[in-house]
Amino acid sequence: MSLVELVARADARGLAASGLACLDRCLPLLGADDDALRPLWASLTADGTAWGPQLTAVRALLPQAPADAAPGAEDPAALARRMADGAPADRTDDGALRAWADDCSLAALRIHSLLDPGATDAVTHTLEDRRAGRTDGMTPLVEAELRRQTTILELLSAHGPVGLRQAVELSAEGRRVVRAVVSRQARGAV
Repeated sequence: MSLVELVARADARGLAASGLACLDRCLPLLGADDDALRPLWASLTADGTAWGPQLTAVRALLPQAPADAAPGAEDPAALARRMADGAPADRTDDGALRAWADDCSLAALRIHSLLDPGATDAVTHTLEDRRAGRTDGMTPLVEAELRRQTTILELLSAHGPVGLRQAVELSAEGRRVVRAVVSRQARGAV
């Protein structure tokens, strides 16, 4: 099943976890602590009433996007911050959660595309095509991110709240990958 289909079928918890996982993997771009999103992950095991206040607290902890980033810019840190800013305060609003999960999915794939040292300007398929299942010619970093997004939604669909632990672990693995890429790029720029 494609990522687009998985997002379309996900329940509110799955949608919130999907968006949160995308943001979690991109935390190194914001210079945020690895545990910054822990309160939101914990709220996914509860009834959802704590999501809004915890989201507000988490947003306050996350660094702002770079001041020199133009609105709509293709800056990875700005894209990551927009994921955090776009999260709906109501975890029971399926429509808002679905839109946010879609936006986070696309933003995370775009971030991975921007960070991928093997990426070229000749893009055969759009990110929407990738999410729909057209995976030929993908770069390794984008392919791994697409696989993580898909696996997380499959885990949550099959195992419900029990799948959250594995989703957190997959996100942590992806966060380590992003951190390594960002570190490697920083060393190359010096």
